[in-house]
Amino acid sequence: MRRPIALLVVVALFVNGAANGAGAANNPMARLVKVTSASQPVDIASRPRDNGLYIAEQDGVVVRYDPTTKSKSTALDLTSFTGASGERGLLGLVFHPDGRFLYVNYTDAAGDTVVARYRMTTANAADPATRVELFSLDQPYSNHNGGGLAFGPGNRLYIGTGDGGSRDDPQRLALDRTSMLGKIVSVDPLARNKRSAGPRIWSIGLRNPWRFEFDDEMNLWVADVGQDKWEEVSVAWATSGSGRNANFGWSAYEGFARFNKDQTAKNHLPPVHVYEHGDEGCSISGGTRVRSSKLPALVGWYVFGDYCTGHITAIKVSGKKTTSVTRLVENAGSVTAVRTVASGDVYVLELGGTVSLLAPQS
Repeated sequence: MRRPIALLVVVALFVNGAANGAGAANNPMARLVKVTSASQPVDIASRPRDNGLYIAEQDGVVVRYDPTTKSKSTALDLTSFTGASGERGLLGLVFHPDGRFLYVNYTDAAGDTVVARYRMTTANAADPATRVELFSLDQPYSNHNGGGLAFGPGNRLYIGTGDGGSRDDPQRLALDRTSMLGKIVSVDPLARNKRSAGPRIWSIGLRNPWRFEFDDEMNLWVADVGQDKWEEVSVAWATSGSGRNANFGWSAYEGFARFNKDQTAKNHLPPVHVYEHGDEGCSISGGTRVRSSKLPALVGWYVFGDYCTGHITAIKVSGKKTTSVTRLVENAGSVTAVRTVASGDVYVLELGGTVSLLAPQS
């Protein structure tokens, strides 16, 4: 996220040449339906053959919510490893595609990034004794720790790292190919240990990719939190390598605007959508490309939130351009994540504690 995680209209605007509300009669509509609550929820996931929703709480607990019985249980307690503090804590989770393992991304007592794997039990909980640390990264500052996890090309696990923090990319790490900060990094999810996990830089030039995903076609969608003026969404299409060796431009650019003039990002991949700080918000909480049959009008649209305003927005992207923008929900709180789970359902989390399902407008 952009700030210490505690911060908490349809407006006529033009973004990338597409008017918000243009063709409004054809634009999809949606609403939020509260499902449950959690303590500072920041991420959500589910796994095959398990009807539970697994919610990452920033303090370090993974809670399993059973929508049938409406009961909760602790699937994993990481409070001895981490705790919520500004942009630190338990920041992300994902399951292996076959559901056998849970992966978590958190900051440790020193504030450094750790990604660890746990085997799931028949009781729908992670077994602490099976912990394997797959990746760690020193963080020079307390913010911009990334936090996202996703499975992608080659069945590898992908990690968003952030540029190390402070502001303005002070150590110029995002475009530095010798550093794993400001990157999307991949590791072998089934490695025996950190040494054999084989971390590789997949994409560079990112500020704080708090949430990213590979959709069902292996297109890479990245919502990168901006600095002073611009929030952005980028797409690396599968036909162009799904983001392999992609350069997203930070800190030579913020959005389309030149930023650090001592940095160069030749042939970088520009965003498909930007919005300026103001009424639209100031900290993007991406995001997912909808593929749920329960949201037929939104299939193919990318939906994201903003932490500052609580707006939930959908964009339709074609090639390098956004062709339509529509506001789905206003003032949903301090949105921390908009995520698709294994069923295809889309959930919206807000730091105040609400976990909601994105549903068609009744």
